[in-house]
Amino acid sequence: MTTLLWIIAMILVLGTLAYLRVSLLTTTIAAAVVMTAGWALDIVGPISWIVFLVIALPFNISAFRQNMISRPLMKVYRGIMPEMSTTEKEAIEAGTTWWEADLFAGNPNWKKLHNYPVARLSADEQAFLDGPVEEVCRMVNQHQVSHQLADLPADVWQYLKDHGFFAMIIKKKFGGLEYSAYAQSRVLQKLAGLSSELASTVGVPNSLGPGELLQHYGTPEQQNHYLPRLAKGLEVPCFALTSPEAGSDAGSIPDFGIVCKGQWEGEEILGMKLTWNKRYITLAPVATVLGLAFKLRDPDHLLGDKEELGITCALIPTDMDGVETGRRHFPLNCMFQNGPTHGNEVFVPLSFIIGGPKMAGQGWRMLVECLSVGRGITLPSNSAGGVKTAALATGAYARIRRQFKLPIGKLEGIEEPMARIGGNAYLMDAVTTLTTTGIDLGEKPSVISAIVKYHLTDRMQRCVIDAMDIHGGKGVCLGPNNYLGRGYQAAPIAITVEGANILTRSMIIYGQGAIRCHPYVLAEMESAFDTQSGQGLANFDAAIFGHIGFATSNFVRSFWLGVTSSRFSNAPYSDKTKRYYQQMNRFSANLALLSDLAMATLGGNLKRKERISARLGDLLSQLYLASATLKRYEDEGRQTDDLPLVQWAVEDALYKLQASLDDLLDNFPAGLGGVLRVIIFPFGRPLKRPSDVLDHKVAKIMQTPCESRDRLGKGQFWTNSEHNAVGIQEQTLLDIIASEPLHDKVCKASGKRLPFMWLDKVAAEGKALGVLSDTEVQLLERAEIGRMKSINVDDFDPAELRPEMVSTTSQERAA
Repeated sequence: MTTLLWIIAMILVLGTLAYLRVSLLTTTIAAAVVMTAGWALDIVGPISWIVFLVIALPFNISAFRQNMISRPLMKVYRGIMPEMSTTEKEAIEAGTTWWEADLFAGNPNWKKLHNYPVARLSADEQAFLDGPVEEVCRMVNQHQVSHQLADLPADVWQYLKDHGFFAMIIKKKFGGLEYSAYAQSRVLQKLAGLSSELASTVGVPNSLGPGELLQHYGTPEQQNHYLPRLAKGLEVPCFALTSPEAGSDAGSIPDFGIVCKGQWEGEEILGMKLTWNKRYITLAPVATVLGLAFKLRDPDHLLGDKEELGITCALIPTDMDGVETGRRHFPLNCMFQNGPTHGNEVFVPLSFIIGGPKMAGQGWRMLVECLSVGRGITLPSNSAGGVKTAALATGAYARIRRQFKLPIGKLEGIEEPMARIGGNAYLMDAVTTLTTTGIDLGEKPSVISAIVKYHLTDRMQRCVIDAMDIHGGKGVCLGPNNYLGRGYQAAPIAITVEGANILTRSMIIYGQGAIRCHPYVLAEMESAFDTQSGQGLANFDAAIFGHIGFATSNFVRSFWLGVTSSRFSNAPYSDKTKRYYQQMNRFSANLALLSDLAMATLGGNLKRKERISARLGDLLSQLYLASATLKRYEDEGRQTDDLPLVQWAVEDALYKLQASLDDLLDNFPAGLGGVLRVIIFPFGRPLKRPSDVLDHKVAKIMQTPCESRDRLGKGQFWTNSEHNAVGIQEQTLLDIIASEPLHDKVCKASGKRLPFMWLDKVAAEGKALGVLSDTEVQLLERAEIGRMKSINVDDFDPAELRPEMVSTTSQERAA
């Protein structure tokens, strides 16, 4: 019995130390103490001590461990893990890791998350949102844009240029606005809630493009020439990366340049002949300056010994001879400017390379670094803004529209999709806020940007489908009063651009995350193939034994958190959110454990096992989405009225995580899934999807004017103006709610139950009965006008459905 207790004590001590991630030396000393206790109890004999010392001493003597253990392991490692290509290395090294690395490490520091600063707008940024952004939203008639002009009107283009909408990222010293990433996100959210064309037109120059690249890499001459002109709207930029043969695989672009001598302004100079054929380039039809990505070659070695210099970025004026701007693309009835551009052997000076000749071949690094920022702002913000507006508009519609003598929002079948829209609107705003906070702190979060691009565009598309289902014919019939139809049509565009979502999920999120976020893998890879510094073996030894300890810890943590359902793990609060933090502790440990096992069993083949990679990426992604939601709840003062939104968003994210984890275990390599399931889910899957009760609470918030609803739609364009059907409907919602007690008063006075329609007739009857004042009569009459406007759909003379043929070209309107 004493021996059994001693064995249990040894297991508990070692397990606790592994759980707490103490050092190897400390663990060895603790084990020696337990061995000594066993010696005193006559349980441990000399042979046991010899075995212990034979194991413990080599692992704690660094010189012996490096040469006798780590050196052979390094040779095995090199055979399993292929050396990274230059392109892969540049992509991995381009970005930075941030909060996602904590989630990947198996032991999130929640205090660290909540200590990140609360995102706030400066006075200038808030004034811009309240002034120019509000005004340009008033100016846009979306039906005119999408059906009549096939473009933004000329006065809107000019307003955008005059008020610096294309200069949000440009520094003030060049005449730009120099807004924070958070401010850019809020601007795009507001614009996207009204018009995808407006948001796309503003988003692209402030994302990956000439402005961003020039500020980071441009020569002083390039910056001083282009940036002030871009800031004033004298130049309209676009960036041409995608080719017909290279979409998501941007590194395989066939466009090329040849270093050669040629004539330029009457002199022979050293330059490049560029040949390109680009497609799907936003703003290309109206651009005056073209950012161009191509592969540069130097066959005559005019720049040095290297012949293939690699991807390079240059700025090309579009009015140059040989630069051909093609006709417009027609992306799903979304009328933002998009089209092809091509050129054949267009000669330009080397000074056209962004950053000058010294940056030849550095384009891939430039693109990846800038893309990690732009991808984290534009498309996620546009998606969040669209869903926020759809959430409140759908809530208002569901409260106004009646079927079966009830507002449709009270029907349980309607509550279910409404809850998905409302919960996602809360989550998506939270995610954009946390992501832009990281960017404003100086991060270039390549992994996070892939997560938010994929998940927010995907959730946006699903929410728009839900909103269309609820609106029915109101959403199907296009016209000035339809605020959903064009967004529904355009949703696949966001899914497709900046890396198709299928590949983003299956290759990019975990492909980068496994290496960048893991505390040891990148160090192992770099040190294993380091033959120059002389420190390769020592660095590999530190990394590999750190990794072994890390994996052991995550095994213990996964087992303990599974057995206890994580109830004893750390959480920063003891309220209704406590269990969410604890469950995320558990899933974080599971992610870390499964990542190590997947890499150990598959090695370099893991990147080809895309479905395994995708599910591991899902775990990381959903942890990030859930933690952003909890961060928002904290930053907004833990408003208990918002708890249904918080709970729905987190429970949905964690349920999706659990589903991916379950699928991963079913398909885990080397037949380990069954064993791992016992460790990870010893009592079965612990989580359920959001309940019907929670759905009801979220749907109720969406339909009821209150502070929670205001926070849900914060910052969107709600003004009751001529062309804003959503703003008009918001006023109708207030009128309908105020009309309900008046309707009941007339019913009571008349002795009959009148249907809640024809409110103008109800008003007349109430006036005749003497139970309504003139003000109340006017309210009912106004409510009826708004009610019919909300539930009716637009109709047209057949001739009106033919798009108006305007005399000016889109380029002239934008000039």
